[in-house]
Amino acid sequence: MDDFNSESDSDYTSYWRDWFISSRGNEYFCEIDEEYLTDRFNLTGLNTEIQYYQHALDLVTDVFDFDCDDDMREAIEKSARHLYGLVHARYIVTTRGLAKMLEKFKKSDFGKCPRVICEAQPLLPMGQSDVPNTSPVKLYCARCEDLYNPKSSRHAVIDGAYFGTSFHNILFQVYPAMLPPKSQRRYEPRVFGFKVHAAAALGRWQADEREKMKDRLKDAKIETGFEEEDADEEEEELDDEDDGMEIGDGFANRAPAQA
Repeated sequence: MDDFNSESDSDYTSYWRDWFISSRGNEYFCEIDEEYLTDRFNLTGLNTEIQYYQHALDLVTDVFDFDCDDDMREAIEKSARHLYGLVHARYIVTTRGLAKMLEKFKKSDFGKCPRVICEAQPLLPMGQSDVPNTSPVKLYCARCEDLYNPKSSRHAVIDGAYFGTSFHNILFQVYPAMLPPKSQRRYEPRVFGFKVHAAAALGRWQADEREKMKDRLKDAKIETGFEEEDADEEEEELDDEDDGMEIGDGFANRAPAQA
């Protein structure tokens, strides 16, 4: 609230939502209509989740006139931001909220998919849980259907519950024309133009994972059947080396043929 420190209390409260939306780090949020905020039905159940609920609601709806010290004001401000976020999750699945978020989606306000083959597909914010303080917001790409972390550290700390787990799916249900076609292209590793055999790559990965698992079991001092298997492999390797040496010695000791 540094921008309003020099303003009067009435100015301080009359610009709260404008200040919140325009603050750095809050670009993912859309502005909630005042009619939605003043309808108590839309706020059902939030009074038990928000500290200083009434004061926070007054601040968000621009009717805050409570005289308090700086510490109290800061606590109310924190509750107001949390209240706005929880109401925001409900608002963006309404007709008006979806329309506002759609405009932000079209302008790529949420960023673009970092995957090259997705060709800069705009992303959508989403939460992995509807419960507050569970997980931060993620960005969903409708083309590759994967999730990404926000680039900015300011966005990475936003609570995912402020967008919910259903918003992005509802948006494409209401606006199916905005759903991009699924990407059929996949990167194929090649060596000198030839595809790398998938079975060979899979075999190398399985062998690496097997060795890692054996190391973990060994560190945990858990007896398994791998010890005997490793011993057998070592004996086979030694036998192979001995056979190689005997063959080599045989060729070395052979007398040169008479002319």
